Amino acid sequence: MKKTFAKIALIGLISFSLFSCSKDSVSDEPKDTVSVDAKYSYRSDEDEVLSLINNHRASLGLVKLEKIDYVSVKSEEHTNYMVSTNTVNHNYFADRYVSIMSALSAKNVSENVAYKYSTSQSVVNAWLNSEGHRANIEGDFTHFGISIRTNSAGEKFYTNIFVKK
Repeated sequence: MKKTFAKIALIGLISFSLFSCSKDSVSDEPKDTVSVDAKYSYRSDEDEVLSLINNHRASLGLVKLEKIDYVSVKSEEHTNYMVSTNTVNHNYFADRYVSIMSALSAKNVSENVAYKYSTSQSVVNAWLNSEGHRANIEGDFTHFGISIRTNSAGEKFYTNIFVKK
């Protein structure tokens, strides 16, 4: 009985590890060479997404989130990776998580990604209609960053990272 339970627990742990989007260990993304004092130039669509998220949070009585350029630079690294592989994913989230936690002495980090939404409102609506993405938007966070990039086919890729300091 104990061996059966141990086997089931081990299989469950392995399955969780394989399908979790937050526990990658080897990265093909650029290594963390970004200064915490990094400057990020926000595009109008990026500012619009952040504003829409803050407006939604305000409508629920939640604190507005503040931009952190370093987090947007980390978002941009991932967005560029998604564009280069032409896939939407959370690959190497563990690397971003550790980097942001360490650099900013953060307490928690989470992210939303998306692609093929043509407007800021459409991507925010999609995130709000998804339980997990909405939980990040409405979560106990204090800061955020974003990156939106377009591939050669004109499709937009989004990475939005949330941080609790």
